[in-house]
Amino acid sequence: MTEHRGSAVRIADAPCPADVLAAVGDLELVARIIVEGLVSGLHRSPFHGYSAEFSQYRHYRPGDDLKYVDWKLVARTDRLYTRQFRETTNMAAAIVLDSSASMAFPAGSPLTKFRYGVIMAAALAHLIANQGDAVGLYAAAEGTPVFLPARSGRGHLRRVLAALTLLAPHGGWQPDEAVRRVAERLGRRGLLIVISDLYDDEERTFAELRKAARMGHEVMVVQTMSREEIEFPYRRDLEFTDLETGQAVPLNAAYAREAYRTGVTAFLERCRMRAGSEGFQYSLVVTDTPPARALRGILLARPA
Repeated sequence: MTEHRGSAVRIADAPCPADVLAAVGDLELVARIIVEGLVSGLHRSPFHGYSAEFSQYRHYRPGDDLKYVDWKLVARTDRLYTRQFRETTNMAAAIVLDSSASMAFPAGSPLTKFRYGVIMAAALAHLIANQGDAVGLYAAAEGTPVFLPARSGRGHLRRVLAALTLLAPHGGWQPDEAVRRVAERLGRRGLLIVISDLYDDEERTFAELRKAARMGHEVMVVQTMSREEIEFPYRRDLEFTDLETGQAVPLNAAYAREAYRTGVTAFLERCRMRAGSEGFQYSLVVTDTPPARALRGILLARPA
């Protein structure tokens, strides 16, 4: 954090460009740069731990706090009852990172969707761990699942960051299976964060996210896209290759631009609307956005 007398300039206010952060190999340093000053700038904790859970009713006793009286029950029974709560564990969060080959776009760029997703995952893990809560990770390396259960502590955070460093986009993936596995292992109530372009099996992915929410988990979807995918700036004849299947398609970019843009706009709006209708927190992040600014937007969108 850079400070001047009489004022403070935080990373969140003067964010480091995404391409600069992409070139930094130390993920722990990257995460610290992004998170530095961010929480204090928000004036509240961005994540709510599940510190108390309803246990039972008991008869009101003189001196009990009136805010725990169930007034609806009073109206039905004409008797005073208070709600009792039991302490529960801190929040457990799991980050599901799309490591399929489609996330390697733009190919050859140091700032692909995947690298941006890794940076966002590292920053979120750092933020959650620093709050004292547990964080885990699910991704795939060369098609082999990588799963770190949600745990707290600096040592575990370093293991999460080390696992993120070793990942590389490869082949396809089954997002519905990833969501199902993580939701089942996360516990009775937790936070499930999915970072993906959402290209793969949209229907089954949202079906599993819905199941996760019904299990009691809070669901956060961070759809990660590149500016090129959204705006399609190409103007000449090109051959586009599917990064997952290798299939090549020749295309007159100028002729296809309007139809492409219409299709992508509809796709993004459909994802946003579906997430909203299910009660998921949804954020669209574009890879040319400074990660600190993107993360700030995600956190400000969280319910108070």
